Amino acid sequence: MANMCPYGHFTHAVVRGIPETFGKKAGDSQENGEVSVDLAKAQRQFGCLTGALRQKVGLQLIEIPPDPELPESWKIEDVAVIHGDTALITRPFKQQRQSEVEAVRRVMSELNLTVVEMDREQGDSVGATLEGSDILFTGREFFVGISSHTNRRGAEVLADTFRDFAVSTVPVCDGARLKNICSMGGPNTIIFSNSDGAKKTLRCWLGARRLCVMLDVRVCLQMMEQLTDHHYDVLTVPEESAANCIYIKGPSKRDFLLHRPADECPDSVSAFQKLQDYTLLPTACSEASKLGASLSSLCLLVNRKHTYF
Repeated sequence: MANMCPYGHFTHAVVRGIPETFGKKAGDSQENGEVSVDLAKAQRQFGCLTGALRQKVGLQLIEIPPDPELPESWKIEDVAVIHGDTALITRPFKQQRQSEVEAVRRVMSELNLTVVEMDREQGDSVGATLEGSDILFTGREFFVGISSHTNRRGAEVLADTFRDFAVSTVPVCDGARLKNICSMGGPNTIIFSNSDGAKKTLRCWLGARRLCVMLDVRVCLQMMEQLTDHHYDVLTVPEESAANCIYIKGPSKRDFLLHRPADECPDSVSAFQKLQDYTLLPTACSEASKLGASLSSLCLLVNRKHTYF
């Protein structure tokens, strides 16, 4: 089912609006602990993101209306994994979030994607949980973060769906999600945080396979390459929140990178400027970040040759 194509080529972005209940947890009538969020600011930041995707990158934007009954549904990345003509509809860890998939499933069908379900408590999906924020697809293989929200059974379902690609699991430490600490910065480039949390995750991953002491992210990734058949360039950033970016080779064939702006990640700006011939698009995400989300949490990217709407 997998469709081989270079990483980063996308034609559509699917997003879901910020609801009035932004900041509440699914199934909880109270606001999200002690976290204070600014709804109006979050909606403005969401508007800037969608504007950049549509007007600057040139993607066709499909926006699902916000649903106040689904306060976390704006984290749309969690509910589907898409490659080529296949969309795997995931099963979020929280039962209250599982109804978020219905609207996304409809859009995937309207885009004429082959929709694979894992929302039935039967067959190979029993007990599986999988969220897109734990999945890094490099164009050549999948890395799945085993976290508080994604389990090994979920990784097995993903591997069974995308059988043309190798799937490796990565134990993620301290309640983080895999894409909190890394993302793709190009067809052959992984952006990785040099934070203590990222180093700890890499130590857990590699330490489970061999005894070694990791002191630097680049050393960790050199070891990682021994566990894969592919070579990746690495761009390290000092701030953990800067490691999550959105790379797109748009319809114009230009390389775009949406990344956190200088007022949110001041120490990482110089690292992004090393990416020559890129169009850099600073994109604020401070309010979503307060709730554990990242830039990529806010969209699903699809590559379709034709428009079906």
